[in-house]
Amino acid sequence: MSDATPARSTNHTAPRTSGPPLAVEASGLVKHFTSGKKVTKAVDGIDLAIPTGSVFGLLGPNGAGKTTVVRMLATLLQPDGGSARVLGHDVVREADAVRSAVGLTGQYASVDEDLTGTENLLMLARLYGFTGGAARRRVSGLLDAFSLSDAGGRQVKTYSGGMRRRIDLAASLVLAPRVLFLDEPTTGLDPRSRNQVWDIVRVLVEDGATVLLTTQYLEEADQLADRIAVIDHGKVIAEGTSTELKRSVGQGAVSMRLADATQRAEAAAVVERLLGTEPTLPTDPYALSARVPDDGAHAVAQILPALDEAGIAVPEFTLGQPSLDEVFLTITGRPLPDEDGDDGDAGSREPVHAEEVSR
Repeated sequence: MSDATPARSTNHTAPRTSGPPLAVEASGLVKHFTSGKKVTKAVDGIDLAIPTGSVFGLLGPNGAGKTTVVRMLATLLQPDGGSARVLGHDVVREADAVRSAVGLTGQYASVDEDLTGTENLLMLARLYGFTGGAARRRVSGLLDAFSLSDAGGRQVKTYSGGMRRRIDLAASLVLAPRVLFLDEPTTGLDPRSRNQVWDIVRVLVEDGATVLLTTQYLEEADQLADRIAVIDHGKVIAEGTSTELKRSVGQGAVSMRLADATQRAEAAAVVERLLGTEPTLPTDPYALSARVPDDGAHAVAQILPALDEAGIAVPEFTLGQPSLDEVFLTITGRPLPDEDGDDGDAGSREPVHAEEVSR
């Protein structure tokens, strides 16, 4: 990848000549949805090559096509074009083989809230063919691994948000899948619960699992993914490691926190005038950041004096790598949505479609 230009998706995945075998591969994957006379191309020619034993992140806003990609790879939707294989099995012609080797955790808990955590896992274990003793041992091990042993006898509806996500993850691991699809697994969680889920993902990968993670949380992709594909309007518009993607938009970025949030717009104008790049305004009303162009070292040195002259106090100021937020803004021309998931388009959330099949 060039340091100046993000990698762009192509019509077909380039042949691999070395490295670990692929757990997931897709070429030219396409999916349409029809509503009346309107046809929406939710996925528009996506290529993927995910090595075994890695975490691959699909980063993008609601409506970008992330969930649709996961549903096709998990055999819940049939592609309208292209092809995909999971662990060497075609997702259409060998759907049963794919289903026997993968786990899926969606954006919302899929367990029965009126059952206890133990009852939910026991039911799944028995449906998967575990005998009574083996089922109880498997459930006990999962509850212990997810720090839910003390809550196993309680109904799931009494669980906190973080506990519900952990029991949902445990449910998807009853069969110890070799490939795990995590579709926005930390949506709506507080920071502590989110970190707990991240720790679980790391342990799974250490044990040999391959994880495909969809997220709109920049920090999540940065923390977990070995490689990241930025997806927008059904297309992969850039792909690489976190470091590669950051380098692709410039050699650095300035970040600052202001003493007075009401001065952020004025501070952003000063920064934009000096650097010539549009600042990024995160959800924290006191914070702003901006990409530094390759020839911007002199301009960076002028920022603090200019802000001081304007009467803007800056308690915190750092110069470092661009964030993934700047990457997305540079590539797409707009920032990712706030973490509440609202990207300003009421119709952007990907719905569950009637053509999905039951696993």
